[in-house]
Amino acid sequence: MVLHTANAPRSGFHYFAQGWKLVTLPGIRRFVILPLILNVLLMGGAFWWLFTRLDAWIPAVMSYVPSWLQWLSYLLWPVAVISIVLVFGYFFSTIANWIAAPFNGLLAEQLEARLTGATPPDTGILGIMKDVPRIMKREWQKLAWYLPRAAVLLLLYFIPGIGQTLAPVLWFLFSAWMLAIQYCDYPFDNHKVPFREMRQALRTRKTLNMQFGTVVSLCTMIPFLNLFIMPVAVCGATAMWVDTWRARHAQWK
Repeated sequence: MVLHTANAPRSGFHYFAQGWKLVTLPGIRRFVILPLILNVLLMGGAFWWLFTRLDAWIPAVMSYVPSWLQWLSYLLWPVAVISIVLVFGYFFSTIANWIAAPFNGLLAEQLEARLTGATPPDTGILGIMKDVPRIMKREWQKLAWYLPRAAVLLLLYFIPGIGQTLAPVLWFLFSAWMLAIQYCDYPFDNHKVPFREMRQALRTRKTLNMQFGTVVSLCTMIPFLNLFIMPVAVCGATAMWVDTWRARHAQWK
């Protein structure tokens, strides 16, 4: 049975919702299991550790607030909490995606074949092993693009008042865009689309990708729900690829 999503609304929120349905498709569920287990173990342990440390970290962050802004502490305190959760959530979701990248790529490939009826290249354990060096190189490219931009945003946190107010907003927007890149890259990379070309393609649909990245970013901040986000986001991004970019960039049909 071939599924078609071509008539779906062009909304990032829609594709994220589609991801929840697609992970349950017969024949797709088995490709979801391993990424899901990896994400549950890593993100579950990471956020448990985070919440045991927040009591110590929040006062440390608030110590950078100058005395003349102490009257805003009741506003800056929740901003500090959100900032830490955003940075921490993205950091560990990045690690989880690194570890699960070969299996996420396989999930995206199998789902694309299911949605389109196309025949993917030969896969399996040997295919995954053969592609690991290329996949890891791609992850390094994403990290190299991400790190200098993240460093600039993190420096804003050390600017009293204005910087500490703007940094969480800018970090959230940047994280949303980076998560769109992270998950949309799996189907692009399956078709050997260069990283620069992939980013240029995503920029042609900025609103769509920011919507998708925003809802993924929000869900990574929610305990328990964030344990299941990785395969859902992979499936949603793959459906988005099929509807939006596949016709132009696909190497196998």
